Amino acid sequence: MTGLSRPLDTVKDQYDAIVVGSGYGGGVAASRLARAGKRVAVFERGREVLTGQFPSRFPDMKNELQVSGKRMHTGPSSALFDVRLGEDMHVLVGCGLGGGSLVNAGVALRPDARVFADEVWPGQIHQDGFLDEGFQRATCWLNPQSDPKAQTLTKFQSLKTAGSKLGYEPIAPTITINFDGGINAAGVEQPACTRCGDCCGGCNVGAKTSVALTYLTDAARNGAELFTRAGVRFISKAADGSWLVHVRRLDTNGSAPQDFIVKAPVVVLGAGTLGTSEILLRSRENGLALSDRLGHRFSANGDIIAFGYGAKIPVNAVGVGYPSKVEDMEIGAAVSGQIEIDDDSDLTQELRVQEGALPSALAPVLPVLFIPNGRLLGAIKSLVAGVYKGPFASLQTFFAVSHDSASGRFVLENDRLSLHWPTAKDEPVYKRLDQILSSIVNEAGGSYVKNPLAGSVMGHQPATAHPLGGAGIGRERSDGVVNHKGQVFDAGAGRGSTDVHHGLYVVDGASMPRSLGVNPLFTITALAERALMHMAQDLRFSFDAEPVRGTTVAPAEIGSVAAA
Repeated sequence: MTGLSRPLDTVKDQYDAIVVGSGYGGGVAASRLARAGKRVAVFERGREVLTGQFPSRFPDMKNELQVSGKRMHTGPSSALFDVRLGEDMHVLVGCGLGGGSLVNAGVALRPDARVFADEVWPGQIHQDGFLDEGFQRATCWLNPQSDPKAQTLTKFQSLKTAGSKLGYEPIAPTITINFDGGINAAGVEQPACTRCGDCCGGCNVGAKTSVALTYLTDAARNGAELFTRAGVRFISKAADGSWLVHVRRLDTNGSAPQDFIVKAPVVVLGAGTLGTSEILLRSRENGLALSDRLGHRFSANGDIIAFGYGAKIPVNAVGVGYPSKVEDMEIGAAVSGQIEIDDDSDLTQELRVQEGALPSALAPVLPVLFIPNGRLLGAIKSLVAGVYKGPFASLQTFFAVSHDSASGRFVLENDRLSLHWPTAKDEPVYKRLDQILSSIVNEAGGSYVKNPLAGSVMGHQPATAHPLGGAGIGRERSDGVVNHKGQVFDAGAGRGSTDVHHGLYVVDGASMPRSLGVNPLFTITALAERALMHMAQDLRFSFDAEPVRGTTVAPAEIGSVAAA
């Protein structure tokens, strides 16, 4: 079984364009630039994980966890799940070729129109028509859809039972999961979803419409060269005005780090909110003139992940994996149901509550996770009966998103990214979410558990899986790091307030200047598509964004398109 990535020994000295990162923004950039006939290199710090290779047992899952804090780091740097422990907030992100799309729930929602009407955005964002076109292209390529069987699933029914008593009727949100099977926009033949519930552990079916199975496959098909285990340190400007990308090899197996430099006139940063912010901060330390707003306006997107324990109704929200560990048991996708709480008068009060499923690889450890909160008896029962029959068969998992004040700030400390947000735990959104979620759990007869790891190293800090900001879009460099096209503002001496570093772009979550109130993947993709449309106009090249026609490849055989 071969993949899309190439050996680092084959990296060339120079390309037409370099894309840093391979999530939603980076994937869009790689595909569009390659379709334009550019010689493209993609550098991803994680490794490539193919369909069928995602962790399905707890020993495997344990090895896919890297945890870092101010004074510690544990786990391999190539692990799929990257947990950043902070003094004010914890952050969880994906790491691999395909970025967060490999291990997210795939919920694809467009924000309320009032989000883009906020004055924090430059007017061009919603005036030139490219945003709507960006969402149309994102829809075409990611193909978000609701599960047609959602309302028959036990975990959806449990949300409906509890939510209805409070006046909330759940709906089936659109998610990037293929429920019918078929050929996607990149020409990859995807099997139909088996509803095993393992989306957030990595889809071993091939039904999740990830960046790896769409934009990156398309990029490779059009000649882009994809490299993994390549950590970009910083960007600097060459004497001729082009860009030097300083890369560290991460495939050295513990030996001394090896750094190399690759040159290109165009560099697109899509390394994720944390990665892009860190690269730019380090670039500024190495002399690149950037906005003073760099690192500011970090948002956790009003996120919370919480649990309900001891419900009196069945939930069935622990994945069974593929192949299934439990015969004749259908869980659903990681998210099948959602409660929408709207407020026409105050956008900040709106929120989305989603029922979730935990990956099957975590099943054996769930009883242990809940011991710190005093649920020893139930944990022992589940150890005896198994999580699919004992008390954990009624475990509720919730993912919720809303709005916060985007008051966090990234800085570099000892050459490592650090998040400062001393008042994060006091954000009003957390109290609102606690009230809503505890009400839903109580109606189901359970107990609300905000954090089963509160007695561990995790502490009581809030956590997010949707980090945004740090290099936000603005009108000029006094209120943003990039303009509405994703071009990075130039803060050099004698430069105007709207002057940019030509050829340097940001196209990921780092560019969001505020919370979105919905899962961000769809907006990131749409804004990246929009940025590439503008880039094509400004740099006078063109590309076709239409889906691939007439050729197909199975997920396990996508390496054939890179070798072609």
